[in-house]
Amino acid sequence: MLVAGRKKGDLKVSRLIFIALMFMAIALVYVWFRISITKIDYRIAAEMHRGDSFLEENRKLKIEVATLKSPHRIESIARTKLGMCYPERDQVIFLK
Repeated sequence: MLVAGRKKGDLKVSRLIFIALMFMAIALVYVWFRISITKIDYRIAAEMHRGDSFLEENRKLKIEVATLKSPHRIESIARTKLGMCYPERDQVIFLK
């Protein structure tokens, strides 16, 4: 009877150890899953920040293009740096 009692006790301990190991395995899988999600969230946030930076740079470049294409700026450069002026009436030739 002592052997039978011991086997029942060993069986209870084995079950307890098995349940504890299963719980630990589930907990480790859960923690790994949460860490993976957190890493992905950080990557998403970094890419969103990068996209915002690109949008800001695009906005600045559009403003710069508009400024460089300004007729007043082009006329000013033509007069001051290139020494150009409007033609006299007799210098203009009209084509038909």
